[in-house]
Amino acid sequence: MALEVQRTTLPGIGLRHEFVTERGRRVGIVSHRTGRREVVVYDRHDPDTAAVTLTLNAEEADGMAELLGSARVVERISELHRQVDGLVTAQIPIVPGTPYDGRTLGDTRARTRTAASIVAVVRGHDVIASPRPDFRFQATDIVVAVGTADGTAAVADILARG
Repeated sequence: MALEVQRTTLPGIGLRHEFVTERGRRVGIVSHRTGRREVVVYDRHDPDTAAVTLTLNAEEADGMAELLGSARVVERISELHRQVDGLVTAQIPIVPGTPYDGRTLGDTRARTRTAASIVAVVRGHDVIASPRPDFRFQATDIVVAVGTADGTAAVADILARG
């Protein structure tokens, strides 16, 4: 079942995205222009009344998105493996003292140089899904790359040697 999300522009405020859960609960995410987010669960009996509203600042919203999205990244990669012959996933450690310990993802130019993609980074117990180009690697991070065997091997070489 595909999730149907309705998007509504809220003039002067931002955007609202709404969907209905499998159990029939209507949920909305209001994204204010200030970066603040509100998660709204509507009353079952009055769809115009909020039963619960959770207000999140930009950092909290990003954290929640990472928590909710990290499991989806693993699911999507697994599904891609089933669909695409020749696609591999590599887990590449950032070793202390290597060239990318402390440097950004954008500095690697991995996608351009290898045609493989860095889709996640595991840092301790956290998974950073779809890291941005300004994401800074740290020693002991585990980089998750997806591509051909040659492409992911090339990413590993870049991260190890520069």
